[in-house]
Order: sequence, then C-alpha cells, then structure tokens
Amino acid sequence: MQYGAAAEQAWYMPAAMAPAVSAAVETAAERVERLASESAVVVFSVSSCCMCHAVKRLFCGMGVHPTVHELDLDPRGRELERALARLVGGGGVGGVAPVVPVVFIGGKLVGAMDRVMAAHINGSLVPLLKEAGALWL
Repeated sequence: MQYGAAAEQAWYMPAAMAPAVSAAVETAAERVERLASESAVVVFSVSSCCMCHAVKRLFCGMGVHPTVHELDLDPRGRELERALARLVGGGGVGGVAPVVPVVFIGGKLVGAMDRVMAAHINGSLVPLLKEAGALWL
C-alpha cells in the first residue's frame, strides 16, 4: 500500500508546488490562515477520520470540490491541529474530542462537523458556498 500513501502525499501538496514560505518564520496559526484563504472551500482533515470523510462526501455530493489538507500526512500536522483547536475551541491533541474536520468557506471559519451539518440542515450552507464562488446553482 505504499503506492496509495505516496500518491496521497503527492496529491496533498508536492514539495515542488509548495508555496515559498519559510516554515521557520510562519507560525501554525498563520499557516492555517494562509491555507484557509487559498481556496473557496478548505477542509482540514485526518485521512482515517470517518467524520472527515462524511464532510468531504457532503461537499462532493453537492458538486463542491474542497481543497483538503490531511493533517496526518503533513509534517507539521500536529501544530496545525493545535492551532485549529484554539480556533474552534475543541479538545484537539491530548484533549477529549478530536478537532477535525474543520471547514473554512470563503476564507472564513465555519467550524467543525456539527456547524457544517447545522448550516446544511438550516439552509445556510448553500448561500455561503455561492458567496464564496464554490457553487454556481
């Protein structure tokens, strides 16, 4: 299964395509902010998380193709997870509840799975996606 792992890492962000930002200078919070603003819909995820899979499937089922950052495949994933935990107020690493998935739409924090599903159910998710340019219906 090394082929799958290698392909997934290449899909994540090949080193040749990585932005020229010094990791020593950029904090985890700044990196989260930068990554969140680079696409209309951004999902911070862990590849083995069922809730992450569900939120990615929700978006794909709506015709939205989010940019997904798999934290378990990122060398600085733990730092990013701690920064995300501070943003959403979750348990995170060492805490009780997992932080992921964390969703940003139009560069703005929507939140974890509960917030995304609540927005979907109450009808506010589609307008957010349209406003961000991720959905053209």
